[in-house]
Amino acid sequence: MSKAFASQGDLTEKRITFDEIGEGLYAFTAEGDPNSGVIIGDESVMIVEAQATPRLAQKVIDKVRDVTDKPISHLVLTHYHAVRVLGASAYGAGQTIMSETARAMVAERGQEDWDSEFQRFPRLFEGHESIPGLTWPTTTFSDRMTVYLGNRRVDIMHLGRAHTAGDAVIFVQDQNVMFTGDIVEYHSACYCGDGHFGDWGSTLDAIRAYDVDAIAPGRGDALQGRDMVNRAIENTRDFVSSTYRPAARVAARGGTLKEAWDAVRAACDPKFSDYAIYEHCLPFNVARAYDEARGIDTPRIWTAERDLEMWTALQG
Repeated sequence: MSKAFASQGDLTEKRITFDEIGEGLYAFTAEGDPNSGVIIGDESVMIVEAQATPRLAQKVIDKVRDVTDKPISHLVLTHYHAVRVLGASAYGAGQTIMSETARAMVAERGQEDWDSEFQRFPRLFEGHESIPGLTWPTTTFSDRMTVYLGNRRVDIMHLGRAHTAGDAVIFVQDQNVMFTGDIVEYHSACYCGDGHFGDWGSTLDAIRAYDVDAIAPGRGDALQGRDMVNRAIENTRDFVSSTYRPAARVAARGGTLKEAWDAVRAACDPKFSDYAIYEHCLPFNVARAYDEARGIDTPRIWTAERDLEMWTALQG
């Protein structure tokens, strides 16, 4: 484990794509970097996921301006992670929406998450000096809320814990399209360091029950057509369960974190080693799986110091 920690060595710019996944609906993707979504209403635009900095958010705005000159009125943040929310100020949206749980997590651990993510993945914080501070919502919801962009109805829902405790999904009924954040990924590793393994599968079931025609996932290509959608949901399920089960077996017999790491690698490397950010996510995923298997329901807060402590333990 002499390689650079997390994604400190990942300095390669990614190719951006901007796919229409329904009428007036777009997925901004970048080869495994964080995705954003665009929902164009009658008179204004909703953005899903802000990117990590205002400078990176401008890349989303530039793509939006290629297809519409309508103002950006709403920004929806599916969870609290720094790489998703800290670019929010660039959009000038009148409403910034999170679940109530996600807002509570900003208050509890937002600064620590920012500090640790900046250390893990410096490339994603291009222009970090322009971040004005933590991103706070103007509007929150508990289970669901509806926004009307003119006649276009947008349902924003919390379907269950998965990637975090406060994940939101966004459903546009008129096109049968969903934006799932990091609950669903495509050919990209799930980051499970703040996740809930025991709930993730049932949350995927809730998404699958909508039987949507397209999904903009948290990372990876836009999912178009029900075959691709369902394949991505099941691949995500396999990734999560394949991570948790070996770690849980080690924890049950009183084994160490390093033993859990070795067991998860043995199970996951053959299936997922070519996934985007796989090596980045794996240490955090193993640590969280090991904790959850030992009865720690609420993920421990990641700090730059805890990152280093965990990394050192895995090298033993």
